[in-house]
Parts: sequence; C-alpha cells; structure tokens
Amino acid sequence: MATKMLHVRVDDDVREDASDVLDALGMTMSDAVRIFLHRVAATQSFPLELKVPNEETLAALKEARVIRKARKARFETPEALFSDLNAR
Repeated sequence: MATKMLHVRVDDDVREDASDVLDALGMTMSDAVRIFLHRVAATQSFPLELKVPNEETLAALKEARVIRKARKARFETPEALFSDLNAR
C-alpha cells in the first residue's frame, strides 16, 4: 500500500492538549488522524456533529483557556467548587 505525507498546521496549545489526551489513550497524533480519515472515507461524511457555540459556551471556553494558561485552579478547594455548583 502506497502512502503519502500529510502536513497539518495546528495551534501549539491545541496540539499539546490533544497529544496529552492521545498519549493517555495509547495513540499517536498520526494514529488519530489516520482513524479520522478512515472514518470520513467509510461513512462518506464528517464524523463529528458541528455546532456554533452559544455566548455562554464561548465565555466558558475563554475562561477555561485563561485558567489553563495560568495553570491556576478556579477554586481554592473542592468544597468551594461544589458550593458553586450547588448554587446554580
């Protein structure tokens, strides 16, 4: 089977985060891309449901990126987290 090289440009943070997840799953980035492309070919469709995030989701994503970049937890204790969750 002949193969060809595929080059993809990806944001450094996304690549690092995805690599961490894939490592935990025992997969390489190349494995994941190959699986994705096999799925596209097999189903003749995009294998993920795409939706435009609403304002609340966009705000949460932005907050999560800031927290992750700062490497600082949003809550000081688990109790503070659960208290916030229960207040909603």
